[in-house]
Amino acid sequence: MTTARTAAVVFWVAATALAQPPLTTIQDVLYKADGTRFNGIAIITWTRFEAADTSNIATQSVTAKIVDGNLRVLLVATTDANPPSFYSVTYNGDGKVQFQETWNVPPSATPLRVRDVRGAAPVNPLEPPSQTPILESDVVGLVNDLALRPLKGPGFGVGRAALINDTGGIESVSGNPGDCVKVDGTSGPCGAGGPAFIDGEALGGIVDGGNSVFTIANAPDPPASLALYRNGILQKAGFDYTLSGATVTYLTGAIPQPADTLLAWYRLGGASLLGSQSLYPGAQVICSAIGSATSAAAFASLGTCRLPQGLLQSGDRLEIRFDLAHQGTAAGFEFQVLWAATVVVDRSAAAGDAMIAGRGEAGIYGSGTQLRAESWGTLLGFAAGVGDAGDSIAGPLIVDFRVRMLATTAEAQSTRRTTKKN
Repeated sequence: MTTARTAAVVFWVAATALAQPPLTTIQDVLYKADGTRFNGIAIITWTRFEAADTSNIATQSVTAKIVDGNLRVLLVATTDANPPSFYSVTYNGDGKVQFQETWNVPPSATPLRVRDVRGAAPVNPLEPPSQTPILESDVVGLVNDLALRPLKGPGFGVGRAALINDTGGIESVSGNPGDCVKVDGTSGPCGAGGPAFIDGEALGGIVDGGNSVFTIANAPDPPASLALYRNGILQKAGFDYTLSGATVTYLTGAIPQPADTLLAWYRLGGASLLGSQSLYPGAQVICSAIGSATSAAAFASLGTCRLPQGLLQSGDRLEIRFDLAHQGTAAGFEFQVLWAATVVVDRSAAAGDAMIAGRGEAGIYGSGTQLRAESWGTLLGFAAGVGDAGDSIAGPLIVDFRVRMLATTAEAQSTRRTTKKN
């Protein structure tokens, strides 16, 4: 049984000449349009300003938890600030952004409701930009940098593939519209001397659950170019099968069963041109593990997947799956899935939810990641969400599954999670 331990940390702050700025309490109960209470978080952000008592408020943000519709947060007044300021509030429920609004908070000794502070952001007039032209020579280093850029060469032309000539100029590749361009800038008919690709070839052999030896029409060249699929699932060389020439031998535990579909992709004569890496790699499991357990009231990470630097590329798609087991019925719990710093899923479950399951996908594009997620449980209803994440895909990037109990208990939560790159 996993036991919970609570550590208390005390901070001593030296007294200063300035007292804490006065705070206004915003307290309300939030509902959804169907009459149920809103559950989620409110992310409150602001830019720096000076409070009415001359306290300097630095740019920062705070996250307020909304449980069963109850919202309560203390903030410095902005209506009498210098300059006049405001708070930007983003509501996030069911793992997706619901809506945004602006708060103008006045000084008040009694709690205010959200309707008392909701308003529009103040408009600050901008000074028109200077109309004085700036010469290239006025910018330090600009003239030298511009001199390093490639220039049009004598063979430059529009609507053609480009090459860099021996003087660093840009010229157009000559050739027929259907030709292929080589790395040296020359062109010629496509496919001449290149590798041949075999796509979706059915393996020869009896699929009866006992036969382990199958054949393909040719010996893959290079051998590592073979991508072998069983019912659409990529098989792993040395783990599921071995290859000898054009013969595929399945290992114990991976022998195809009746009605299985076996297909092969590979190439011929491509070793000298393309090396040993397949041009059409199949899906691969990046990480899969049995998670840990927790009974703590604070969030604990039950399983993570570390995507190494340089792994993610624009156009990649990743699949995330997780399962959670809840032991006992004394307390509810909250679970989250984080893509780096972005919350993909954040839901609270009742004490009677014995099992939780979920899945998500991350689609990588040039400037970020589009995320979608679905989750459900024994009692917890199905929910889905979609959103964007601006976290850098350069890596390393952590996918984290976290859980906390909603009350102090010795009950345990345990999880396992698989992340898959498609």
